[in-house]
Amino acid sequence: MSIYQTTTNTELETLKLAERLAALLEPGNLITLEGELGAGKTTFTKGIAKGLGVTRTVSSPTFTIIKEYEGKLPFYHMDAYRLEDSDEDIGFMEYFQGFGITVVEWAQFIEEYLPEERLEITIHHLDEEKRVLEFLPKGRHYESVVCELNDKR
Repeated sequence: MSIYQTTTNTELETLKLAERLAALLEPGNLITLEGELGAGKTTFTKGIAKGLGVTRTVSSPTFTIIKEYEGKLPFYHMDAYRLEDSDEDIGFMEYFQGFGITVVEWAQFIEEYLPEERLEITIHHLDEEKRVLEFLPKGRHYESVVCELNDKR
């Protein structure tokens, strides 16, 4: 598996990159987002939601764990930060094997529930606006998604 890397220089570029990614996703796809607080995980998630046609305001589900949205496909936004050191399974597989697109922030806290095949994205913020995004596709489908995303840049 290869790691693909790209840099965005503004929040708008980050949003647009996520929108382009959304156009390549299929029902049942899983995206995990890692990065320190303020790295841009929720901003990236907002771009995916917009690309999926979600019209509601997308915000971090920190206190609710999962937020569900309707767009071209069902969109599930999870924040696993509060699940650190928890053994609670809140029905993850229903989301991961469902008909929607799932984005999980802080996925390392629920690693044992994650399917092997997924697209892992790590976001590093270099300054107020500039981000480096690393894409690690796990599985052929995600490899082709990342290759196509790179071709459309």
